[in-house]
Amino acid sequence: MSSNFKLTIEYDGTNYCGWQRQNDKPTIQAEIERVLSLITRQDITITGSGRTDAGVHALGQTASFRCNTSLSPQIILKAMNSLLPEDIVIRNCSMEEDDFHARYDARAKTYHYRIQNHPIPSAVGRNYSWHIKKKLNVNNMRKALIFLLGTHDFKAFENSGSPRSDSIRTIYRAEILEENGLLKIVLEGSGFLRQMVRNIVGTLVKIGIEKISPQDMKRILLSKDRSQASTTAPARGLFLMEVRYGRETYKHHD
Repeated sequence: MSSNFKLTIEYDGTNYCGWQRQNDKPTIQAEIERVLSLITRQDITITGSGRTDAGVHALGQTASFRCNTSLSPQIILKAMNSLLPEDIVIRNCSMEEDDFHARYDARAKTYHYRIQNHPIPSAVGRNYSWHIKKKLNVNNMRKALIFLLGTHDFKAFENSGSPRSDSIRTIYRAEILEENGLLKIVLEGSGFLRQMVRNIVGTLVKIGIEKISPQDMKRILLSKDRSQASTTAPARGLFLMEVRYGRETYKHHD
């Protein structure tokens, strides 16, 4: 009888064409499936909590897979980390209930987007942040984030190419943390549309450089028109931090 496993995965997306398996292109899913198939000597297909685009990183992506094996989760974890490339690490492997599904059972996700706001770029951090020379008005950006809280139709921030039954999502948390010129935009919600976080960040930066006002965020949101929002922020600054399930779901942040 097969068992149902859950993986928690950290990866540097710099050298990959995103999460989803593609023909003749390096992807996170393909690498993990390759290693799992070697370990279990079975053809393994994993299901992620969602896709991440080329260049996007993760500290807490999750995936599930079924396998007929006597290997313990601890042995699978150790074996995977010994065979995976250094830019993909399995943080945890656990056995779940038979009906657990990494995508359909996800109840909340947290993303961070990092901006290096400094006149001089960072050589070491260039793959993990968006460098913006001009001093951003962070106070205005924070004012704009307030309009995103709650349940809304986020169609204005959805890129084409990923059809959905609807574009209504709930944002539980939206804030900016600031330390030594590094801005960390934190968005926590019930789910996110294709490139929604990066489109929100692009719009926030436009507000930060004072090309549009914080109130324009509300106008753009209500328009449900993608052309009203700004260009998509670069993938390299985006991190999928955490995916929560069931009782782990949203806890109020004061």
